[in-house]
Amino acid sequence: MRKTLERRAPRSEYTSPRQLSLSWFETPFYNLLDPNNRCVFLCTQIPGDNLVSLFYRHNPAKQSSRPALNLRVLIGSLIIKHILNLDDWQAVAQITENM
Repeated sequence: MRKTLERRAPRSEYTSPRQLSLSWFETPFYNLLDPNNRCVFLCTQIPGDNLVSLFYRHNPAKQSSRPALNLRVLIGSLIIKHILNLDDWQAVAQITENM
């Protein structure tokens, strides 16, 4: 029997929010974000780069495993879950509803 090779999705890479951005290349959605929104404000207060490096230090990426989520999405979803005191299913419903 011939062994088939698995085709995996490309691994998502972490992009720092401090990465240089081009002001003329912003999406309309990004331009409409209210800086007073609690989630937008919280995003500016969380040290995302430090959390991601800490996560990778304790959970190194493996080449044989499934591609990882963007860690900002993972950390943000955990924060939403705990701030709103939701269980896992409610957190998923809340996030998918607001995407």
